[in-house]
Amino acid sequence: MYNRRRMRIQIAMRTPLLVVVLCSCATGPQTIVPVMPDVPSSLKVASESITAGELLAHIEVLASDEYEGRAPGTRGEELTIEYVAEQFRSARLKPGNPDGTFLQKVPVVGYTATPVFSITGRGDTRTLRQPEDYVARSRWLVPLVDVESSGVVFVGYGIEAPGFGWDDYKNVDLRGKTLLMLEGEPRKASSGVQSGPPEPLFRETATYYGTRDHKYDVAAAKGAAAVLFVHDPQTSTVPFAVIQSRFARESFDLMPERQSERTAVDGWITGATFEQISADAGMDASELREGATRRDFMPVPLNATASIRVTTALRKFESHNVVALLEGSDERLKAEHVIYSAHWDHLGRDESLSGDQIHNGAIDNAAGVAQLLEIAEAFAALETAPRRSVLFIATTGEEFGFFGATHYITQPLHPLSEAVANINLDAGNVWGRTTDVNNMGFGLTTLDAVLAAAAERQKRTFLAEPFAGGRYFYLSDQFMFAKSGIPSVFPGPGDIYVDKPEGFGAQKWNDYGMNRYHAVSDEVEMDWDLSGAAEDARWLLDVGYVISQDDTAPSWNPNLEFRRPAGPSVSQESESPLPHRDAGP
Repeated sequence: MYNRRRMRIQIAMRTPLLVVVLCSCATGPQTIVPVMPDVPSSLKVASESITAGELLAHIEVLASDEYEGRAPGTRGEELTIEYVAEQFRSARLKPGNPDGTFLQKVPVVGYTATPVFSITGRGDTRTLRQPEDYVARSRWLVPLVDVESSGVVFVGYGIEAPGFGWDDYKNVDLRGKTLLMLEGEPRKASSGVQSGPPEPLFRETATYYGTRDHKYDVAAAKGAAAVLFVHDPQTSTVPFAVIQSRFARESFDLMPERQSERTAVDGWITGATFEQISADAGMDASELREGATRRDFMPVPLNATASIRVTTALRKFESHNVVALLEGSDERLKAEHVIYSAHWDHLGRDESLSGDQIHNGAIDNAAGVAQLLEIAEAFAALETAPRRSVLFIATTGEEFGFFGATHYITQPLHPLSEAVANINLDAGNVWGRTTDVNNMGFGLTTLDAVLAAAAERQKRTFLAEPFAGGRYFYLSDQFMFAKSGIPSVFPGPGDIYVDKPEGFGAQKWNDYGMNRYHAVSDEVEMDWDLSGAAEDARWLLDVGYVISQDDTAPSWNPNLEFRRPAGPSVSQESESPLPHRDAGP
């Protein structure tokens, strides 16, 4: 999971949802009345088996020091996958791998990069400090990569989005260049006095085109040698300190099939470094940023060359996804399946730290795995299995670029054309019950209606807007399932806590985001209240059950980036899904 600091700027817009308002990118809001099917008494009984006590028990095991922070390729992985598989086995679920096991092997390359980066301009050479000024790596995953005297070009946001009439490249030849680009998407230029952040330029919610995944793809296709993102502490979803920490330690990835899939080097520079590079070129960084918000933007050569040498220590090993299956009961529909996912991995042990060295990852994501296990057990306890099958996947490698989910969608154990939905669980609520729930990717799929109806059955409010403009939809494993064309949701707990003062939820999530996210302090706390996590898990049990029973499969809303070819039994728009690429930090 990535930093989910709660943003309060949109709270005033939130409204109770008896009708779900779905936003499409081109046609404006649409209104869909949610179906309110009756749920069988057996589902209600199964739902009651999900308790705060059992959730806490799972978290206490997975986030214990014994599990060493659950890094892939460590003893922590061995303990984790054994625990998760045993829970699936105890629930009497079938192995999810057709080979008769609960494990899917994921071939991984561990790599630790040591970069040296200098920029020459106006006859002077400046050697940048690592990690104070920049961080960099090579995802070619070879021992040495040397980018010499590469022209430095600012390419705005680095986006090619034909559907929105946007092209930051304008057919400029950028082969062999080092590209500097801004994070995210362009926003409308402000006119006069403006309250709040500038409005999005493409659509009201975040798009695929603003992701690093898309930008890596485009830059590689253009033949660029390197991509460096300009970090902005005001708008970034990830603090630079977190990026520094991530790049300093061993990271993990899948070996690319071809080096041309990736630029030779990628990384980040600080905002101050960008300002210095711009000044050395006789330009103003703020003017470059402003220019990037215009459709007529052209790539800007910065009258400098970059030399980046990256040496990389490599090791190969096998990590694992843990997969279980509940076979459906309907002869026609059981070939199709609903996917629940949650990543089991975290950051492991950091031996450079004094004192506590273990990143226990209690909220991120022992809590999500605990919910996955409880939902799986509840499904298995049903008197009659749902019509469609249900697949439970505890993925590896989410923290390092979603490589477990990526491997599953490129080497699926069950046909992706038969996967009708993905529900991804990442970072559960540990502070009590809320009166509201949300979907980080609100407005993308018809699943919003199902989420809303299940919330209504709990007498809770489903928030009719995407959290933080939808940016977080692209920052966990559901993004990979979405890229394969599977309608996907990233559900989250609300902000309004029962019997708690106003602002309690914002304070808790902000404190977590600023002080414990991806830190050794993400541990089980004595004052935790898992009643909210249990209620959320029951909500999502209801959602998955309805999907698994309905004759009609979920679909993407019109005019979105995520579409799939029509399968033999899944009715979708006849379009190709997005390419599969790494989406790491």
